[in-house]
Amino acid sequence: MKADIHPDYHMIKVVMTDGTEYETRSTWGSEGAVMNLEIDSHSHPAWTGGNQQLMDRGGRVSKFNKRFGGLGL
Repeated sequence: MKADIHPDYHMIKVVMTDGTEYETRSTWGSEGAVMNLEIDSHSHPAWTGGNQQLMDRGGRVSKFNKRFGGLGL
C-alpha cells in the first residue's frame, strides 16, 4: 500500500434521533467528533414500515395475479 494516501480512521460518537448514542470507527470528522443523525432506523418510513401501500396502477397487479395466480408456488 502507498503511504499517506488513506484517510484517518478514528473513533466518533453517533447520536440517534431518540437520543441513544454509540461509538464507532469512521473516516468522517475527526477523533472524538459527534455525528447527530436527522434520520435513522427509528424515524424513517423505509425502516419503520410507515404508510406503505401496494398501488395497482393500470391493473398491473391484478393482471399479474390473473395470469400467474394459479401456479400454486
